[in-house]
Amino acid sequence: MSLQHAQPISRLIQELSRLPGIGEKTASRLALHILRSSRENAESLSRAILEVKEKIRLCSRCFNLADQDLCRICQDAKRNQEMVCVVSGPEDLMALERSGGYQGLYHVLHGVLSPLEGIGPQDLRLEELLSRLRGGKIQEVILATNPSVEGEATAQYVSQVIKPLGVRVTRIARGVPMGGDLQYIDQVTLTKSLENRGPI
Repeated sequence: MSLQHAQPISRLIQELSRLPGIGEKTASRLALHILRSSRENAESLSRAILEVKEKIRLCSRCFNLADQDLCRICQDAKRNQEMVCVVSGPEDLMALERSGGYQGLYHVLHGVLSPLEGIGPQDLRLEELLSRLRGGKIQEVILATNPSVEGEATAQYVSQVIKPLGVRVTRIARGVPMGGDLQYIDQVTLTKSLENRGPI
């Protein structure tokens, strides 16, 4: 038996459930939360959504999300200007920034190679990366694409394109996560962990 909601609530639930990772149940909870919130809070949320759509663009250097020509990372002179970490999307950049373990620059490809989906090298921000590397300041490129088939293919392709420029190319390590229990780790991850082992 489907629930019958007033039209504005149904529309809000429908719109919220279009967001990634939000099913109808979560969308219903969010809609009810918004309904119970003050008008000021609802208007603030609405303004924040519109402001993001109006003001956010891509950084002209690294293609991260920005509200100016250059993102805050590219503007930060304290960051290591000789190192660039290549990521598939802004969400990966955000994850690396949350870790606090990387202080270099970034380059966001905005996708990965996926022949089945018709995504080739021309659909990624590869030419812009090569232009940055030809500038001569960057000494190392860290490939930080996901360890999926598409992510690995993208890393291999980018590596092959960059190597003739004489820039050092590295790949983020893959393996057993901190606190992981070996008996629950999949075979591919265990194999990669052994291949990428290091001294202690």
